[in-house]
Amino acid sequence: MNEFKLPDVGEGLTEAEIVRWCVAVGDTIDINDIVVEIETAKSIVELPSPYAGEVHALMVAEGDTVHVGTPIISIGGPGAGTPEPEPDESVPQVDPVGGPDPSPQAPERQAMLVGYGPRTDVPVRRRRVPAAAAPARVSSVDTEKVTQKAPPPPVAPAPQVQKAPRPLAKPPVRKLAKDLGIDLAEIRTANGVITRADVHAHADSALAPRLAQVADAPRQTPSEGDERIPIKGVRKWTAEAMVRSAFTAPHVTEWVTLDVSRTVELVATLRASRSFEGLKISPTLIAAKAICLALRTTPQLNARWDEDAQEIVIKKSVNLGIAAATDRGLVVPNIVGADSMSLVELAKALGELTATARAGRTQPAQMTGGTFSLTNIGVFGVDAGTPILNPGESGILALGAIERRPWVDENDQIVPRWVTTLALSFDHRVVDGEQGSRFLADVAGILRDPAMALTH
Repeated sequence: MNEFKLPDVGEGLTEAEIVRWCVAVGDTIDINDIVVEIETAKSIVELPSPYAGEVHALMVAEGDTVHVGTPIISIGGPGAGTPEPEPDESVPQVDPVGGPDPSPQAPERQAMLVGYGPRTDVPVRRRRVPAAAAPARVSSVDTEKVTQKAPPPPVAPAPQVQKAPRPLAKPPVRKLAKDLGIDLAEIRTANGVITRADVHAHADSALAPRLAQVADAPRQTPSEGDERIPIKGVRKWTAEAMVRSAFTAPHVTEWVTLDVSRTVELVATLRASRSFEGLKISPTLIAAKAICLALRTTPQLNARWDEDAQEIVIKKSVNLGIAAATDRGLVVPNIVGADSMSLVELAKALGELTATARAGRTQPAQMTGGTFSLTNIGVFGVDAGTPILNPGESGILALGAIERRPWVDENDQIVPRWVTTLALSFDHRVVDGEQGSRFLADVAGILRDPAMALTH
């Protein structure tokens, strides 16, 4: 009998929810047949079976959240493999160096996803007692001489308060700890030198007990009709990512309100074009193209902050993240190499990405590696907002609602025009005010007059 354990389908996965079983007890399956759909922190993933045979038991119910390594299904029968022969107890077990097996009952090491985990058959050595703490040895001494002249009793020295050594850390690390309200003396490191990573790790570990304390606090009696929604899967990952981003990257947000009547006219023209037949054309497509073009002149927005190396890493290509609202929560899959695509190619990629996200089929690989994000809050009738950076990115642009409003034109005449508001948030560690303003002005310039794209 083989037990299929929940694997790590993405880097760092710790748990997943069982969404739907694709097999039932008694079914006969082959290797690589899909047996279950699981929801990770980022997407729904189908798991193929590594065994062939008959399904004997579904060990986890649909809707349950289980940890990686938990057995979820039992498969036996044809293709399940044969058990290994038991060792003959009449023959002594010999270890590789030729001697008898000192611990024949040692437990077997369990295979993990990577390696075989810690050894459990290694004998435990006793901890050595330091010489200063060891009891004094009695030596042969002339007891008569000791009796004749005993030394005076020692005088207890005055108590001295030993001052703890000052933790070793560079000035920027000390400032970071001060800003986060952390006492460096509370941080323990292997080599005694405290780094930025140590400070952030201590901050995260200190946050967990506080959250647990809040969670364990007595709750008020729920009123009749209250609804509780479990936070798991995509919603849980999004909440954790937004908290981490909001309290790690110093956000700065800038706004600009502009006339996008020519962009609206361009969208209408493209919808009637044969080249774009069957594709969804919207202002989001034009905004995505404008972002890719503007990043050419201000690449600092297409970068990330490397905390460990204390460096800014400017990415060579644009992996444009598109925020998509789904029934499972907000997801931000990205279009790899969006800056190298034509407008037609970008329209196809945008349509496929959105459809896949709303169907809940976005794969974990599509949710990582983004370099800049775009969110269209205007589809909900919202004028503007302050977008939060996607972790690992340095810029995100929010596109507000496009509405007919009175506008003062270049001739000082009040005319009805299509108007919207753009909001740009950026990481002030990577991008300064001049760079962020120039990028936002370039995007706005292209949306005011799409012909400006020819100048980039």
